[in-house]
Amino acid sequence: MTTSIPPVEMTVLSPLDGTLVGTLPCAGAEEIRAAVATARTASREWARTTPEERGRLVRAAADALAQHAEELAALNTRETGKLAPEALGGVLAGVGTLHQYAELGPVHRGHALRGGTLASDYTVAEPRGVVAAITPWNDPVAVAAGLLGAALVTGNTVVHKPSERCPHTGARLGEILAAALPDGVLVTVTGGPETGRTLAEQADLDVLAHVGSTETGRAIARAALDTGAHVIRENGGNDPLVVDDDVDPAWAAEQAAIGAFTNAGQICTSVERIYVHRAVAEPFLAALAAEARRRNHEAALAPLVDGRMRDAVHGHVRAALEGGATALEGGEVPEGPGSFYPATVLRDCTDAMPVMTEETFGPVAPVRVVDSFAEGLHLAARDRYGLAATVLTGRIAHAQRAIAELPAGTVKVNNVFGGAPGGAAQPRRDSGAGFGYGPELLDEMTQVKVVHVEMPPSS
Repeated sequence: MTTSIPPVEMTVLSPLDGTLVGTLPCAGAEEIRAAVATARTASREWARTTPEERGRLVRAAADALAQHAEELAALNTRETGKLAPEALGGVLAGVGTLHQYAELGPVHRGHALRGGTLASDYTVAEPRGVVAAITPWNDPVAVAAGLLGAALVTGNTVVHKPSERCPHTGARLGEILAAALPDGVLVTVTGGPETGRTLAEQADLDVLAHVGSTETGRAIARAALDTGAHVIRENGGNDPLVVDDDVDPAWAAEQAAIGAFTNAGQICTSVERIYVHRAVAEPFLAALAAEARRRNHEAALAPLVDGRMRDAVHGHVRAALEGGATALEGGEVPEGPGSFYPATVLRDCTDAMPVMTEETFGPVAPVRVVDSFAEGLHLAARDRYGLAATVLTGRIAHAQRAIAELPAGTVKVNNVFGGAPGGAAQPRRDSGAGFGYGPELLDEMTQVKVVHVEMPPSS
């Protein structure tokens, strides 16, 4: 029996044109153990640092990131193909997130408890210790900033492993942020799946925070069963869109296109499957195909992150076409360099097709026509994922029913990417567990100590 040897380095090619971005080392077991040990040593002093001072330093890290925003965005575009304006927007979103946590951390508070008249009872939030943050490639700076900011400002130290699909972006992000922080508070390691697996298995971790695929999330959760680490994970989704019969089909198609095609469909909460009422199905499908065609003709889509991802996306499309679906637009792998894939609209899809049952993570809008809003809602709810869902309806009763019946962490009504700043959600089922964003992430990164104080008996 042969044992596979993990690679010692990884090479990244740009999905834009296949040219070399660069090569970085893959951290091995010894380097990972050393990184965790460094973070553990630093955690003692960092936990004793006042919340106000931690907030000041995280704010300084955010300011440093802002100064390097253009550089980091350009690197992100080279590694993942993300459109330049969206890449810059992601970096600036990361800056804003770090600023937000710098403000929220010092005011994160416990609760007073009802006790005796001459006693004090309250809770104190304490850092958990060392956090391993394993982050994705599709919005690498913004997502990492959320986990890192919340962990750091609450007094935890962090070992960050960015995705192997954008390791240069992750490594540079780590350099920029760590320069504003005390030594050892933030350590970055680069590598592929083996590096991530080894990191997750470290016994001296207190938190495993992961944003990425369901398969990887499950492996991380299994590792935590042995180590006892607290797990926070936002994983895959198969987010539905339900279109009612009383909405403007052209507007609904625009919403569907935004949800399915933004960032070439490579967003955790992208629209992955569509259920449209028969009464508006034909004009909706025509308008959606026109939205896709416009994006394809204007070259307004980013490439998929690499050829492996394109093969997976096209595999879903090909299976749907072989199963009886029709492509109204797209559906073919284009010629030329890079890993581009066209905005694709599929009609006559069934829930037996992988494009409807699995996360495609590409610019594909598969559509099934239904006879009623209730049928669409029923089909939307019948899924193993539970990240987010959207309904487009003008009826308050239908909106309320959707809110009550859809088993997802987030339900959006009449806006596929709507949401207030600082919002948070708990993904369900195969989409993960725990709060991954917002003020609630501070609770995930801390543990509660209950304190009872009273006077001794008088002598």
